[in-house]
Amino acid sequence: MISITDLDFHFGSRTLYDKASLHIKPKDKIGLIGLNGRGKSTLLRILVGEYKPDGGSISMSKDVSLGFLNQDLLSYDSHESILVVAMQAFAEALDLQKKIDAILVEFETNYTDDLVEKLADLQERFEALGGYTMQARAEEILEGLGFTTEELQRPLKLFSGGWRMRVMLAKILLQQPSLLLLDEPTNHLDLPSIKWIENYLAGYEGAVIIVSHDREFLDRTTNTTVEVTGGKLVPYAGNYSYYLEEKEERNAIQKGAFENQQAQIKQAERFIERFKAKASKAKQAQSRVKALDKLERIENVAGDDAKVNIKFNFTVTPGRHILRMEHVGKKYGEKIIFRDTHVHIERGDKIALIGANGKGKSTLMRLVAGQEAPTNGNHQLGHNVIMSFYAQHQLESLRIENEILQEMVEAGSKRSEMELRSVLGSFLFTGDEVYKKIKVLSGGEKSRVALAKTLISEANFLLLDEPTNHLDMQSVNILIQALDQYQGTYIVISHDRFFVENVANKIWYIEDFQLKEYPGTYAEYEQWQEDREKAAKKAGLPSPSAPKPLPKEEKKVEAAPAKTPSPDQKKALKELAEVEKKIEESEKELARYETQLADPQIYQNAAQLKDATLKFEQVKKELAQLNDRWEMLAEI
Repeated sequence: MISITDLDFHFGSRTLYDKASLHIKPKDKIGLIGLNGRGKSTLLRILVGEYKPDGGSISMSKDVSLGFLNQDLLSYDSHESILVVAMQAFAEALDLQKKIDAILVEFETNYTDDLVEKLADLQERFEALGGYTMQARAEEILEGLGFTTEELQRPLKLFSGGWRMRVMLAKILLQQPSLLLLDEPTNHLDLPSIKWIENYLAGYEGAVIIVSHDREFLDRTTNTTVEVTGGKLVPYAGNYSYYLEEKEERNAIQKGAFENQQAQIKQAERFIERFKAKASKAKQAQSRVKALDKLERIENVAGDDAKVNIKFNFTVTPGRHILRMEHVGKKYGEKIIFRDTHVHIERGDKIALIGANGKGKSTLMRLVAGQEAPTNGNHQLGHNVIMSFYAQHQLESLRIENEILQEMVEAGSKRSEMELRSVLGSFLFTGDEVYKKIKVLSGGEKSRVALAKTLISEANFLLLDEPTNHLDMQSVNILIQALDQYQGTYIVISHDRFFVENVANKIWYIEDFQLKEYPGTYAEYEQWQEDREKAAKKAGLPSPSAPKPLPKEEKKVEAAPAKTPSPDQKKALKELAEVEKKIEESEKELARYETQLADPQIYQNAAQLKDATLKFEQVKKELAQLNDRWEMLAEI
């Protein structure tokens, strides 16, 4: 399909590729990995022709088509709806549709056999291209990536960069190129969308090359791993987990060979030093010198795994209760984010807040931090709690003219320069790199500086909103190690499942406009959710995670200026209040049966299952009748 042979590529004096080779076959699913700055994204741009190699060759079959998702697409703008933008993938079919429509108009005044034959040819080609299903396919992919049906008609320009990137991803997927090139596709996706694209790529018939720092995503979507290291492209015949195991074995073999060769070199050098001045042995010594010169040296294993050792200093120890929020509600205008939500955080909690974008995760973090006030409810911070809040927008607050070390000094932790350099070393800033100015750093480097500042702040309660964005795998591993050593309490928002699994002992998720908690790891939470879905499906119930309508009292709009009600209206208002009370009671009863039927244990007792199912259906029917009655009375 594609053959890369002896590729050379340089950025200025820096060599990215030196005689690198790789063969890409149809249906290959390749994870392209390596430290930041090694040339992963550059290779994708070379393949699509944006960059020209300095040497070597790239041969490509004539029928190969490429689809390239990259971060530059964030700037794409259009007044067209996102559905129209995504359907630009069907350029030929859309052109045929225009021609078909023009002939149908011409039929009104000029109905000829030639036109009929031309129309038949166009319609046959249109059908072969999937023209009659292209809108349905576009809607399916856009909705799979998180857009609602209503949003499909909204102009692209009204969406943020991350959502625009999803539209561009949908467009590329709809083109169905023979080789998909995806540069950090999960950067702007939430967990439901990540899982959707994993399933999509599993059935994708073309080849795929993915650059990603999400190891769980790579494990589920790739069957080959290619590491960019030392200017070469090193293939491994498996996914990322396979790569880790195989790399460890290869490193062990290489380290053994290196140590054996070093022992032989030292032995030869000792012989040369000892006998080079003796006439009887000079010839042998000279022979060994020549042998050493010709020896192909084995390199030692380069250690890419940084070990972290950060000493966290708390000036004060907080009380047992870090934060309590009771009966909290949050609205923006008429849009409800939370209702009657309770938050209880205890000292030592390691919480991950997960879920789809738009559910209110960042809003909740701002409420916890006290940066926003709830519409109603109480917020009580515990005794001696010192909070520090990390979010992506805080990268903008870094002083761009400061050097990295100076920025750390000004963070006010009162640590010595040696301690600060040690912390920066843990975050991969070594030697003179600590004197780099903030303004020359990449997004990932700025994230590491901001995270280092957060971790030295002496706070005993951390709020981390998407801390793994822009971080490569090594940097994510560093953050995991740092949080493992942190003795305080924290909440993290993240879509990186590997990160969440390794840092959290409680999972928060938002369902029915309320915060809910699962007391366990992410893997346990995933299994629990899977069991819930299976149990609900078996009982013929809606998915537990499906959005449910708000209670009727939250749907009410502000009343018009009061008028004196008639006797009939008074009677209706009285009945309305009674119906509202019954609705509230029925909803609570229905929720109890939903919980009961979502418990897998109930399916081991047929009589109990039958009884619960009958009662559930009865209450559901009564609730529907009450809602109909409520709507009728509310219009009086």
